[in-house]
Amino acid sequence: MVSDSITGPNPTMYTVPRESTGAYTAVPAQAERALEKLQEQFPDTFFEARRFRDELTVYVPREQIATVCAFLKSDAELQFAMLSDLTGNDWPDRDPRFEVIYHLYSLATNSRLRLKVRVPEDDVTVPTVTKVWRTANWHEREVFDLFGVVFEGHPDLRRILLPDEWEGHPLRQDEEIGWEEPEFTVRKVQRNYAKG
Repeated sequence: MVSDSITGPNPTMYTVPRESTGAYTAVPAQAERALEKLQEQFPDTFFEARRFRDELTVYVPREQIATVCAFLKSDAELQFAMLSDLTGNDWPDRDPRFEVIYHLYSLATNSRLRLKVRVPEDDVTVPTVTKVWRTANWHEREVFDLFGVVFEGHPDLRRILLPDEWEGHPLRQDEEIGWEEPEFTVRKVQRNYAKG
């Protein structure tokens, strides 16, 4: 559930301001400044930007993700020194099918920025950002394990959650859903919780 100072905990047609579409596109100035600086630093690159629910998402070309991340971290004004999360998405009906999502945070300016990289199904590779943020090591291993995205240049790319002999990638939409009954449902123990 979304809660903000405009709408409160439960937005309705009566609490959303009339001029709003309900998508609350008041993106923080620091995120907009990051997009401006990216366009200045990389003038030959097109950065698609989407604004939704007070957040800015910038789509970065796959080949440039490590360079863009290094710039966002080292820039004296922006200082996105923290990679708070790195995850993936699988959209089987889209082309490119996969996305790798980077959630950046600036401790100095208390601002957030989301980057996305589109990855085609026939070449599921993305350059690693482990040289920019060491925490990307485990994040990238998780995305590799669950989505099958290969991070080129990763120092130790192997499964992190599933056993080595596991076949497939369970968060891909075309993976067959398996099921195993937890032990506590097999041993049905009668309990009397009544206090007497």
